[in-house]
Amino acid sequence: MAVNLVNVEAVSKVYGTRALLDGVSLGVSEGDRIGVVGRNGDGKTTLIRMLAKLEDADTGRVTHSGGLRLGVLTQHDSLDPEATVRHEVIGDLADHEWAGNAKIRDVLTGLFGGLDLPGFPQGLDTVIAPLSGGERRRIALAKLLIGEPDLIVLDEPTNHLDVEGISWLARHLQARRSALVCVTHDRWFLDQVCTRMWDVQKGDVFEYEGGYSDYVFARAERERIAATEETKRQNLMRKELAWLRRGAPARTSKPRYRIEAANELIADVPEPRDKSELMKFASSRLGKTVFDLEDVTVQAGPKVLLKHLTWQLGPGDRIGLVGVNGAGKTSLLRAMAQAARTDGEEQPAAGRVAVGKTVKLAYLSQEVAELNPELRVIQAVQQVRDRVDLGKGREMTAGQLCETFGFNKEKQWTPVGDLSGGERRRLQILRLLMDEPNVLFLDEPTNDLDIETLTQLEDLLDGWPGSMVVISHDRFFIERTTDRVFALLGDAALRMLPRGIDEYLERRRRMEEAVAASMTAAAPAPAAGAPEKTVSAADARAAKKELQKIERQMDKMSEKETKLHAQIADNATDFAKVAKLDAELRELVGEREELEMRWLELAEDA
Repeated sequence: MAVNLVNVEAVSKVYGTRALLDGVSLGVSEGDRIGVVGRNGDGKTTLIRMLAKLEDADTGRVTHSGGLRLGVLTQHDSLDPEATVRHEVIGDLADHEWAGNAKIRDVLTGLFGGLDLPGFPQGLDTVIAPLSGGERRRIALAKLLIGEPDLIVLDEPTNHLDVEGISWLARHLQARRSALVCVTHDRWFLDQVCTRMWDVQKGDVFEYEGGYSDYVFARAERERIAATEETKRQNLMRKELAWLRRGAPARTSKPRYRIEAANELIADVPEPRDKSELMKFASSRLGKTVFDLEDVTVQAGPKVLLKHLTWQLGPGDRIGLVGVNGAGKTSLLRAMAQAARTDGEEQPAAGRVAVGKTVKLAYLSQEVAELNPELRVIQAVQQVRDRVDLGKGREMTAGQLCETFGFNKEKQWTPVGDLSGGERRRLQILRLLMDEPNVLFLDEPTNDLDIETLTQLEDLLDGWPGSMVVISHDRFFIERTTDRVFALLGDAALRMLPRGIDEYLERRRRMEEAVAASMTAAAPAPAAGAPEKTVSAADARAAKKELQKIERQMDKMSEKETKLHAQIADNATDFAKVAKLDAELRELVGEREELEMRWLELAEDA
């Protein structure tokens, strides 16, 4: 029987006149992996702070089992600013001790990209004081994970991590024996890691078995049975459930749906987007040309981020853009936006960006635009316009759109200066949509947004007729709102990924393995008088050219492999056909493996 680690008994917490938690009783046992969700401001962080005894309850009590080892990641770290990363993360261990510890090596590589902490000016000996909030947060997370707590409590652990870092953290937590309580808005992460969910709503906490996908089903079913007044919210939960059931059971390694009940619940729910209808409408609004990039070079100062880029964003295209930090995702959008703002007069360092004459661009940057703090929320929205056309006959007033984004009638009269960071982010997105753009650039739109607001935003974007590029580390949001994924892998090129983010992670792993292999295979120092092997500039160029050719071939093979898997599934009862398709698949996999070996051989010379 699992040992109980924490008991929360009849706990209440009041701020001002508002009860965040009202008589809540919960427990955490050995082996529990609990995800905590709910609207911003409903008490998620307060709940886990009381659970960890970092904050006292007004009434009720929280008890820990004797000798409980607790590891907590809060939104504000307690690192010593005068200390080095080495001192905070590794402590007094000698180099040979920590370097021989597989867990420490895994954590440093997973969170920082290598044992020498690339990106930090002095590696492990970097002083913490001048580091950014994101860098400090990763250091605090590394320090926690290297320890051996019985219970790990994490508040937004995926903030400031890229897609690879989030994927690594999910695998790491899956492999640990520690119990886990985690507040996060990253729905893919919740599905990968959690086996129970706590939903904090209006002073109460509702418990659900399973990860995020199971929670969506159970909540939609609970709301249907209860026949609540929140018809709109119920419909959104059913819509999200339909997307998860139709396209994503394979996204979780352990789907636990009651499949028949789930399918019955969504029988009358259409696909999230009518792609052909939206494409037709987008073409009528935008014409043939949106953004055409020809032989473009994008620079950040002296650093070349992209070169010889020829790419087209067409009417109705919905593109997800992923890539390593610093590869040029934001710089690419800025270069395109600059050309749009200046009617093509300001161009990148080389090449040309052609912008369609009817393009009306809205660009959501990572920085929250400053607004007059004296303005009320509704006034800030009405500054843009009073009504908005969302396409397909849908129209909303400023007040209705405010309510959709979580600003109820009372909150609409709150001064902008009194809003939280997440609320300002919501207001920023809202004002962009009120301006009726036909092209959207969204750079990390999910920052500071709770799951319920994300679901509302996804619903709005489902019917939005225009072209869209989304940069995000939120894998769920990318997969939910876009139709194609492109990647920047740090080699100054842009590639389409037919299999999306899974393919991106595979490519990144191959690149890292290639680098490791080339370092391992590096010849020892030549003996005195022995000729040293060198690669001429011409050979390096030839190797790079062949590498690009191989990568194009591998892209085509990936597409063909995906089609073969689909054909095998479609002909599952025709054994002769399946045998033939399987033989084709084996041959294709063999050819791809040969190409990958050749890619590895060329990587060092290139």
